[in-house]
Amino acid sequence: MTSSASRPGLPLALYALTAGAFGIGTTEFVIMGLLMQVSADLQVSLAAAGLLISGYALGVFVGAPLLTAATSRLPRKAVLVALMILFTVGNLACALAPNYTVLMIARVVTSLAHGTFFGVGAVVATHLVSEDRKASAISIMFTGLTVATLLGVPAGAWLGLHHGWRATFWAVAAMGVVATLVIAWLVPSEKRDANPPAFAAELRAIARPQVLLGLLMTVLGFGGMFTVYTYIQPLLTQVTGFADAAVSPILLVFGVGMIVGNLLGGRFADRRLSAALLSTLLGLALVMGLMSFALHSRVAMIVFTGLLGAAAFATVSPLQLWVLKQAGAAQSLASSLNIGAFNLGNALGAWLGGVVIAHGAGLTRLTWVGALVPLSAFVVALIAVRVQGRTSTARQHAPVRVARDCA
Repeated sequence: MTSSASRPGLPLALYALTAGAFGIGTTEFVIMGLLMQVSADLQVSLAAAGLLISGYALGVFVGAPLLTAATSRLPRKAVLVALMILFTVGNLACALAPNYTVLMIARVVTSLAHGTFFGVGAVVATHLVSEDRKASAISIMFTGLTVATLLGVPAGAWLGLHHGWRATFWAVAAMGVVATLVIAWLVPSEKRDANPPAFAAELRAIARPQVLLGLLMTVLGFGGMFTVYTYIQPLLTQVTGFADAAVSPILLVFGVGMIVGNLLGGRFADRRLSAALLSTLLGLALVMGLMSFALHSRVAMIVFTGLLGAAAFATVSPLQLWVLKQAGAAQSLASSLNIGAFNLGNALGAWLGGVVIAHGAGLTRLTWVGALVPLSAFVVALIAVRVQGRTSTARQHAPVRVARDCA
């Protein structure tokens, strides 16, 4: 794939990937604002409608590595275009679903495009820019996901409220058509690798301790964030005392924080990856810990909701770039697995928060418990960085020792 290192600014192909990320981010989260309409229309319980979220997340976690492995010998541009077609067809099936079972199947089919698109797309993004801009390229692509949370999801929820939930999925399918055309037009083609790594070799690369530590960091980092964010509505209304109508505007603050944190995290990671990894994870733990003291102040909670979004998404590019750098020839598979790890963290965080509430600790303990999870990710990162440093030092001194032995 051609590099854009010699050109000023960032290539347009990078923004084509961002468009795809926007559509996928919208379809993942928009269902949260449509649960009541889906429940009423398909005559299922609200809890059953909520499983449409879990089914999607499970599809991402399981489907990402399988689909990435199945397409590993294909040109990455062709894979991206095919994934956007799958995404579009899946959303059309959602819009036309005659019952709950078909809708669930369509959601899972759609989710298969998610992990592999972000995984392969992150690799393509890093190949579009010079070495010193790789993390920024990843953050630009993931901006599509953050903007989807900020704009796409509220717009989809409004459309579903006024025109029915099916109209939202028709609109998302239209996004898929546009994204498919833009990616096909702007993303440069690459020559197929004549000797791609065997799947067994990719699995051995994934099994490297540094890759596994990176995946664990991702699960723990986002697990902590979703321990709190999953229950942000009751925190704001039942603890802080906001009216229900105030929740949506406050969540916009969270979305703005996501965008800012995502871009800053990418720039920081380009300069010093290890430092960015450690500081962003520690920063996320500190924000949630300090948030515990802001729960009863309306102004402070608005500020900390924005800080939570910024701190959480500042970790995305460092985490993704760390896994890519450690994976060697298995970058696409490792990248897709890391996207699955983000989703696994989401699911585990929501579960952990529910356990805290169910066992009587109450909503006010969520931030304390949530802070401990990225703090454990920071410890894992500290171990990984130190091991990496020792390995690099050993490699640097190896020729010296060989020369002495020969002498």
